[in-house]
Amino acid sequence: MKLVKDIDKNQNIKQKVSDKEAEEAFKLILKWIGEDPKREGLLDTPKRVVKAFKEYFGGYDKDAIQMLQKTFGDVEGYDDMVVEKNISLESHCEHHMAPIIGVVHIAYIPNKKVVGLSKLARTVEVFSKRLQTQERLNMQIAKTLMKGLEAKGVAVTIDAAHQCMTMRGIKKERATTVTNYYLGSFKEDLSLQNRYLRYIAK
Repeated sequence: MKLVKDIDKNQNIKQKVSDKEAEEAFKLILKWIGEDPKREGLLDTPKRVVKAFKEYFGGYDKDAIQMLQKTFGDVEGYDDMVVEKNISLESHCEHHMAPIIGVVHIAYIPNKKVVGLSKLARTVEVFSKRLQTQERLNMQIAKTLMKGLEAKGVAVTIDAAHQCMTMRGIKKERATTVTNYYLGSFKEDLSLQNRYLRYIAK
């Protein structure tokens, strides 16, 4: 699968750079901004930043499809939408590596099986812990859920503030961006879309 190949490729890239090399790179950046990496308050900063970056970008070595394999078939024929809203989102834009902060809303229509609710949030986590654009992130979540759950339909909405435009550049601190992506029955049936949008608006 392409997703798995991409993960393998990312792991190979990651293995070529050691923590020590990454720390040296951050020391160089500290010098570049006019700081002294040998100053007491900054002695452990490169190590801390490497540790933080492992958390920020921990999605590269995870396979969301694999994570969705454990499902539950004993749902007594439930075939209406499952909606999980206000999933917190923390990501970084690929253009400035600035934070993207917001929420994700997800709905899917099961096809004989459902997944544990935490797996929806974990799917968001896998893709958000990578350098992203909001549009791509939105599609990756939706397509992965559609494929991994073999769902009849999936809807994903992201509402997020991009610090690359709130803290720098145009500096519009109240601006947020909303994206939607629909697959299957949500794409085909406007009444389903409207129900979903009413649910997440509450």
